[in-house]
Amino acid sequence: QVQLVESGGGLVQAGGSLRLSCAASGRIFSINAMGWYRQAPGKQRELVAIITKSGSTNYADSVRGRFTISRDNVKDTMYLQMNNLKPEDTAVYYCNVDLLRRTPLGGLGPRGDYWGQGTQVTVSS
Repeated sequence: QVQLVESGGGLVQAGGSLRLSCAASGRIFSINAMGWYRQAPGKQRELVAIITKSGSTNYADSVRGRFTISRDNVKDTMYLQMNNLKPEDTAVYYCNVDLLRRTPLGGLGPRGDYWGQGTQVTVSS
């Protein structure tokens, strides 16, 4: 199986910073794209940022210039550095990973799409 563990959420004042982490573990052959999504109360889940295996990134217009997504391919971990946070950034943040699983014998397994459990980010005004 594959597990995604998120950390780093919390309560911060407007203008502050937080850094989220998402660590993948388990039977993983390779990880393709990794992304952060968020869902505010009463709203649909939306893409925040995405990073490919080669390091190409893309951001939602609302966070571009304030948030930075990165990944450590050795540690199978993704990060989201969030600066100049605004109250409208308040949401539950989820990591998403597109990966190839590893078979018990170490070979290439099926492709899978996995979600973290979510971490709350609250920005007070």
